[in-house]
Amino acid sequence: MMAKREQELVEIRQMSDEDINDTVMDLKGELFMLRAKRALRQEFKSSEFGRMRKRIARMLTIKREREIEKGIKPRESRKLDKAWKRNAEIRPPPSLVALLESKDKK
Repeated sequence: MMAKREQELVEIRQMSDEDINDTVMDLKGELFMLRAKRALRQEFKSSEFGRMRKRIARMLTIKREREIEKGIKPRESRKLDKAWKRNAEIRPPPSLVALLESKDKK
């Protein structure tokens, strides 16, 4: 039986680079929502901060491992990262979309 973290790493390694990028953007949006909840003193789980940050770090680490396998140097990697960030599609996090949809149905 695998540990939870090892299962997560296997799942992440099976993802494509585009899926990893999309998931990282979604997780960063979720992290923003958690920060907003904390600032507004709404109810939230404080353990979610560390969990999301670690998951983002794991995904970016695997993405960098793939770049190393392809022979991409750190400087080139930073350039690719900047280009990706400039062209990234900004969208609301999934939890916010679900919340807005539930309010529209009511």
